[in-house]
Amino acid sequence: MSVHLFGIRHHGPGCARSLAAALDALRPDCVLVEGPPEGDGLLPFVGRETLAPPAALLVYAPATPQRAVFYPFAEYSPEWQAIRYANEHGVSVRFCDLPQAHRLGTREEAGKDDALAPAAGAEPPAQAPDAPQEAGLDDAPWDDPLRWLAHAAGYGDTETWWDHLVEQRSDGLELFGAIAEMMTALRLEAGTATSELEARREAYMRTAIRQALKQGHERIAVVCGAWHVPALAAMPSAKSDADLLKGLPKDKVAATWVPWSHGRLTFASGYGAGVVAPGWYRHLWRHREQAALYWLTRVATLLRENDLDASPAHVIEALRLADTLAALRGRPRPGLDELMEAVRAVFCYDSDAPLRLIRRRLLIDEILGEVPADVPSVPLVQDVFAQQKRLRMAVRADDTELDLDLRQAAHLEKSILLHRLSLLGIAWGTVRTRHGRSGTFHELWRLAWEPEYAVSLIEASVWGSTLESAATAFAFERAARAHTLPELTRLMEQILLADLGDAVAPLMARIQEISTLTPDLGLLLAALPSLANVLRYGSARSVDTAALSSVVDGLITRACIALPYGLRGLADDVAAGLLGQIIAADQAIRLLQDDAHLDAWFEALELGAASEASHPLLAGRCARILTEHGRWDTARAAQQLTRSCSTTVAPLVSAAWLEGFLQGSGALLAHSDQLWRIVNAWLLAQPPAVFTELLPLLRRTVGSFSSVERRELGERAVRSDAGQAHRGPATAGEVDVARARRVLPILHTILATRPAMEHAHDE
Repeated sequence: MSVHLFGIRHHGPGCARSLAAALDALRPDCVLVEGPPEGDGLLPFVGRETLAPPAALLVYAPATPQRAVFYPFAEYSPEWQAIRYANEHGVSVRFCDLPQAHRLGTREEAGKDDALAPAAGAEPPAQAPDAPQEAGLDDAPWDDPLRWLAHAAGYGDTETWWDHLVEQRSDGLELFGAIAEMMTALRLEAGTATSELEARREAYMRTAIRQALKQGHERIAVVCGAWHVPALAAMPSAKSDADLLKGLPKDKVAATWVPWSHGRLTFASGYGAGVVAPGWYRHLWRHREQAALYWLTRVATLLRENDLDASPAHVIEALRLADTLAALRGRPRPGLDELMEAVRAVFCYDSDAPLRLIRRRLLIDEILGEVPADVPSVPLVQDVFAQQKRLRMAVRADDTELDLDLRQAAHLEKSILLHRLSLLGIAWGTVRTRHGRSGTFHELWRLAWEPEYAVSLIEASVWGSTLESAATAFAFERAARAHTLPELTRLMEQILLADLGDAVAPLMARIQEISTLTPDLGLLLAALPSLANVLRYGSARSVDTAALSSVVDGLITRACIALPYGLRGLADDVAAGLLGQIIAADQAIRLLQDDAHLDAWFEALELGAASEASHPLLAGRCARILTEHGRWDTARAAQQLTRSCSTTVAPLVSAAWLEGFLQGSGALLAHSDQLWRIVNAWLLAQPPAVFTELLPLLRRTVGSFSSVERRELGERAVRSDAGQAHRGPATAGEVDVARARRVLPILHTILATRPAMEHAHDE
């Protein structure tokens, strides 16, 4: 009987290739793989075409699904290749790490495992394969023992050193003997203290080895993180290991396969055992020979697809440069560093833009794995996956756009699926604004599936076994917990978009109950946009909105009654919040296209605009809405503006009124001579000290204008000054041009424009 230890990096193509060769030579009759024993029943799926990596083994506690861990695998992961070998050759295979049933008892234990994905609370990225590492100790190489070896070999970081030493080779058994010798020396010399959790993990692995020997296996292959090899080679007594494992807490856990993505295999994602460039490692795995040439060819193809210059001559020159750099650095072949430097010099002309494209599309190479439908899972997950398959909605990790025409039954079903998932907090799709189309029959979605959505679906399974039942039950719960009208109306919008008919009547009763108890103007206004959207989409989704219309009628009536009085006696910060609600409510009421609603709304706005007790910011916005929609003509607006900017009104009050009137667009000021003259005269009449005090508020107002509007207003100020200069010296009652000209630099500062037509001052 013999035990062979294969120390690997969790996601290393060189380790995987060498391991495959070693297993072919060894012909083991038992394979033990570092991983959770709860996943043993899922190992037969590895190697099937329907389970396509990257995929992750998800282990979770059914009672509290948020307590979960992922064990990700790529096609070039050595563990994946070891399991495939065992399945293809009919060899016994099982996981041998400490069961998660003993480790999910506390979050602290779950967060210490360097093999876990970020969602499971993994530690910071480890520089050494499966070695303990403390972040931020670059000046103390013994805290990462492999970093010391990398520096001694002339490498700046462990990643590059390990890549050249291991991942670009395929040595078979000899490689793993060298790794074991190196790790033994490092653990001895570094003296790194082993945590209690690590000691228990290694004790359980040794126990699994003893069990395999006891079962009579002749050649046992143990595939584990390289750092564990010395601890498994020196076998203490079985009793000492049993003592370490005695009395551990135990929870009920379950396991399943879920799709994973390349982006979540990177260090940058927070995955402790991640790699820098999973796309590059995938390329190394698939192109054992001439990896550099094939890589540069892919670079050229990608650049040409994006209309960037790339020719065969570029590929030849870049390959020559990469080979030369590798030779100068004493390396047997070009690695990723040499290739990227050659790409920058030859293809990118020292520009970062093509490099960002290459990093995203080739170094990461974002793909999402696939999981077969017959993998054991909770009913809700199976229902969602079945709907995705039936509706032919591809589950991908990268961003994709989905344009839906809700008049088509299949498109409407897709929209309902996405809205139901969104209601449960699973944001697979987000609705995007569709420029140029405002019809209710179109939705534009951006889709991107995240691996942790699998956990979210398991968590949501407490609400029901199907997506419809789970979303309905969750909506009931949210309605019961909601205490404000805007919360309820937003929920009503989500429910109707998700076609949850059973939840409509109870929620409608809840809205009517809360609305009668809501005197606050802000809450009444905030409730309108969501309900207006529901009424707008009713015809597109065949929703009966008659009952909802009566609720909207009542809310608008109460809001119009409350508005003139709700604008009074407000602090500035409260008024600023109410401003946005008035703007949104105005858009919602106009969206309904009901003349009675519009008349009542405009009458309320007129009362608010005319009252001196109204907050000036909100009174100005009321006047703006009335002017924009033709309720007031320019003369009426000018009259109100004159009154608000008169000398009897404090300058700060006038400035606040102007902010409300002009915020968001300067079109009224740019296209009305009468309004322009009033504002211009008011500005020129301010003493220097007052003008300086007003300057921040004026800049905030003008900063909300578009750049075209700011430029037009600046040019208009110059033309106005030039016209005054042509008229000669000021007479009684006229503006002194010489004095007014001094204001122009300040106006350019406010309007963020550059002085133009300077020659006009000298004519």
